[in-house]
Amino acid sequence: MSAIEILETADPESLARYDAIIDARSPAEFAEDHAPGAINLPVLTNEERTEVGTIYVQESRFRARRIGAAYIARNVARHLETALADRPGSFKPLVYCWRGGQRSTAMAMILSQVGWRTTILSGGYRTWRRHVTARLYDASWPLRLVLVDGYTGSGKTEVLQKLAERGQQVIDLEALAAHRGSLFGGLAARPQPSQKMFESRLLGLMDGLDPQRPVIVEAESSKVGERMIPPALWQAMAAAPRVELSAPAQARAAYLVRTYRDIVEDRAALDEALRRLPTPPGRKRLQAWGELADAGDFEALALALMELHYDPAYRRASRKAARPSLGVLELTGLEAADLDAAADEIARRVAVFARS
Repeated sequence: MSAIEILETADPESLARYDAIIDARSPAEFAEDHAPGAINLPVLTNEERTEVGTIYVQESRFRARRIGAAYIARNVARHLETALADRPGSFKPLVYCWRGGQRSTAMAMILSQVGWRTTILSGGYRTWRRHVTARLYDASWPLRLVLVDGYTGSGKTEVLQKLAERGQQVIDLEALAAHRGSLFGGLAARPQPSQKMFESRLLGLMDGLDPQRPVIVEAESSKVGERMIPPALWQAMAAAPRVELSAPAQARAAYLVRTYRDIVEDRAALDEALRRLPTPPGRKRLQAWGELADAGDFEALALALMELHYDPAYRRASRKAARPSLGVLELTGLEAADLDAAADEIARRVAVFARS
């Protein structure tokens, strides 16, 4: 039997020393958030955890422990026969649960008896969460940012993706948050991750970037859908220089219709989004917009929404913020070739900024 070791920290360098990071919590806990790269090998299922917890509180601690031990033994045995069946004798796993208590200790004891050099993360998942909070809430942002800015419908997200294809360092907050960043931005059949998961994904991406090179981010409000941008990043974004994309209103409207095709094709979702506008439209306006939708004139509807809501909001935000600028890119259209040219020009300006 190998001795069980204890790890006190959850920084990337420490976690990288292990062949596998095993999250022994229930699938529901794992789905809310987990350490990057962790695999979920629960010692209790969601239902088993609820059952044992209820017995512990309402009936008998001894009975809860006995029932829980039986579940744990069966579940770990199944993991040994499946997910861990091909691991060699040199396998070095790190195990954690919620706070480094009974669940991770029980699993670690069995794995160590197999002969594997097993480590428990002291404090469990909460140690990882404290690491995330320290980096994203308490520390200053360590990377130089450049923002891609512009009115709604100017192709910012697509340009950001093209910059990534060109080898630029990019943080796509909308991809991390599973949301397109506007009132109509929810992605069909893809709910947003929890705030904790969003932050873990962000930190994991951030740790893989070169601090000597600029990082390009799309200008956002302080929230992407329902997910808040952590303070360290938000403060850095507020002070970052930006390149602004500018395109004719009609081109932007056509682009929005293409981009939000899922909303255009779901009339119930469209009507619900219109009712949630921060400036509530009156009955006559809603009726007029409904008539445009009924007629399939979604570009006219997009123009109306830009005029009423999106463009005024962008102008208000622009007036409030000190905005160091790397210039404006005037686009005549928003087709693929236009956005490719914009990405090339932004990459050129970022290279100049990097040398400054």
